[in-house]
Amino acid sequence: MNDKQIILTQEGLRKLEDELENLKSVKRREVAERIKVAIGYGDISENSEYEDAKNEQAFIEGRVLTLEKMLRNARIINNDDIDIDTVSIGSIVTVEDMEYGDTMEYSIVGTAEADPLQNKISNESPVGKAILGKKKGTVVEVSVPVGIIQYKILDIKK
Repeated sequence: MNDKQIILTQEGLRKLEDELENLKSVKRREVAERIKVAIGYGDISENSEYEDAKNEQAFIEGRVLTLEKMLRNARIINNDDIDIDTVSIGSIVTVEDMEYGDTMEYSIVGTAEADPLQNKISNESPVGKAILGKKKGTVVEVSVPVGIIQYKILDIKK
């Protein structure tokens, strides 16, 4: 069974590694201490503190496994790999909404580090798919739930 390749920028790699390190070195200890304290309260069959701690422990272990798998299957996009002639993963792209004239700047990232609130959009998102591989000056149509939006690519940078 082949695992899906995870595309990460250097920043995305660093964030995942930091999260994994925090889970392994800090969160595991904290939850182990919570379990130890909860056991000290006596009968664990009706002990909500114990149940909560065990649930958190299961979540942490699941997230550790997920992060380790992601890092194992990661393909890192280096700054040298980013082409400023065409939109690619790692590009910072300025687009203009052709209907309203609004401009937005997006960083194109892999799905693992997408964060629309930080203007980091996935290469698999509707906008990401539409502009990937396109050149500056190109007008693209993006199909979104409210209809079709046209964007003009104004600038591409690293």
